[in-house]
Amino acid sequence: MTLTNGTATPAPRTARGVLTGVGHLGQTSPPALVLAATTGLGPHRVWGACAAVGYGTAAVLSARYPRAGRRAGAWAALLGAVLVPLVVLVVSGAAQSEVGVVERSGALLLHTGSPYLPHPAHTVDYDPYLPGMALFGVPRALLGDGPFTDARVWFCLAFLLCMAATGRRPAGTARATPPGAVSLLAGFPAVALPLAVGGVDLPVVGLMCLGLALAGRGGSGAAAGVAMGAAAALKWTAWPLLPVGLVLLAVTAGRRAALRAAVAALSVAAAAVVPVALADPHAFVEQVVLFPLGAGGLRSPATSPLPGHLLAVHVPGGAALATGALVTAALGVTVSLLIRPPRTVRAAADRLAVGLGLAICLIPATRFGYLVLPLVLAGWFRYTSAPAVPTPSDVLDGTAPGG
Repeated sequence: MTLTNGTATPAPRTARGVLTGVGHLGQTSPPALVLAATTGLGPHRVWGACAAVGYGTAAVLSARYPRAGRRAGAWAALLGAVLVPLVVLVVSGAAQSEVGVVERSGALLLHTGSPYLPHPAHTVDYDPYLPGMALFGVPRALLGDGPFTDARVWFCLAFLLCMAATGRRPAGTARATPPGAVSLLAGFPAVALPLAVGGVDLPVVGLMCLGLALAGRGGSGAAAGVAMGAAAALKWTAWPLLPVGLVLLAVTAGRRAALRAAVAALSVAAAAVVPVALADPHAFVEQVVLFPLGAGGLRSPATSPLPGHLLAVHVPGGAALATGALVTAALGVTVSLLIRPPRTVRAAADRLAVGLGLAICLIPATRFGYLVLPLVLAGWFRYTSAPAVPTPSDVLDGTAPGG
């Protein structure tokens, strides 16, 4: 919950619906079927078919058994939308291209010291991620093919463990978010799809949430800095976390803690990025800097029809316009941090979600899937700030009011 003049206010109904509405999950069954019938991507087709069954079953159970059906419906959604498609795809070896890129990068990192191919010829040869992402491909490079060395399994574990740690709170404060909250978050369609098919953004947003949560707890700042640095070592989209998290930490624990966190974050990120960048500067710049901006030797396949992409494609000088709008939005968020710094984790998460949402919409090379970052940041912290609301574990355990 949030405190306003000493009184508790519940989270908005939208946040509760996102993370606790088993019935709402059931309503996503028709869109899942549409995805299964229309997508040209095999892994997404498998997910759509499995998720439609899971969400449909959840809807039937919730409607037919309003009290006892909640728990069974929650588990049906989780099984159908995450566990079953993940197992099917891992066993069959089907995955979206990001999984193969990360696994190849892990092998390259072990054998050459750089996760980047020196002379990429096709889009799948490019690795647009920062070097830390290659670590998720190391298990397969070390232990060979197998269900437990699949990069998706490690994406899932990293995300779920980070979100579980995010929900923990120090003794003497509001109760910790129960593990059931993480389960229902995993069952939410925007999260369940990348969990099953191999979305690289989930471990990134998991570490971002953990960094914000640790910053909100105060303390020395070192742990928050390590978490933020780990996120920053995976993908550029995590870097906006640093100013937001450091400002929050300065408010909650003081400037020294913020400075200590900044040193820790930059040290972790530099330790992961600098040696690799120096090992092959050309490959690093080409794949990690130019390719995501659409300025490399090949065009990035990230081309969802969001404003930045539409400007770049259909308007003369549109790429410059989109870039200018992106810089303006970044400056606006920066000024807001200086004028009105966030004083709670929820406020910081909202500020970060707004900034990331604007950036995702304005970058010329972008995808709808990236929106999982602001969705998780805003939805998770809005839900976990309202402990008076019946929790997902109550739904899963059948102990919620009316359950």
